[in-house]
Amino acid sequence: MNKKAKRRLVVVGGIVVIAMLVIVAVAGSGGAASSLSIADVLGGSYEGKKVQVSGSVVADSLASEGATAIFKIEPEGDDAGADQLEVQYNGALPATFGTGVVAICTGTVEGKTLLATEMVTKCPSKYESAEGSLTVKGLLDQADTMLFKDTKVCGYVQGPVNDAQAAYRFTIESQGATLDVVYDGGLDEQIKDGTAVVISGHLDSDGSFIATEQPSIDSSIKA
Repeated sequence: MNKKAKRRLVVVGGIVVIAMLVIVAVAGSGGAASSLSIADVLGGSYEGKKVQVSGSVVADSLASEGATAIFKIEPEGDDAGADQLEVQYNGALPATFGTGVVAICTGTVEGKTLLATEMVTKCPSKYESAEGSLTVKGLLDQADTMLFKDTKVCGYVQGPVNDAQAAYRFTIESQGATLDVVYDGGLDEQIKDGTAVVISGHLDSDGSFIATEQPSIDSSIKA
């Protein structure tokens, strides 16, 4: 091989190496978020870094500033209350968002706050078969923003079932909160005290829930 060919080969090889280094650098800089615990974020040096953190939404922590939702999450299970991380999320809250719901948040760390750009929620295991619905407490915790909005709520019938002419048909309970349900249509005869139900409708200004469809029985929900 002559000198000219050798130089050409070296130049081409150098270009390939540089291109590979650029690709690796770009992939690294825009890579996936690191999955961390709440304790990791609060105790580590992650300022400005992209991370993913999950935790249960803390009761009475939801507030808003303009379009930004501000709330706190804490570890699940036995570690609940050990640490709390503030999350600021500039977007529409998922329909399943509420107290006790597990929020999986992705964003960058700023001080002791996570500026989330993405968020998904996971329903409490008790209500997995009612995917996309809120617990009663989850709905009432964000009552001001949920008035007249179509949604689904799940819970257990508590007490007697009234006839269609009564002020409300029955009361449901979940996560320690109760809600009167107004519905003037026919009901399945199996709906009674203790039945697990999923109801479509909206929260009214008087604090009751107006069902727009016949409440459905969810026999897979166990107490």
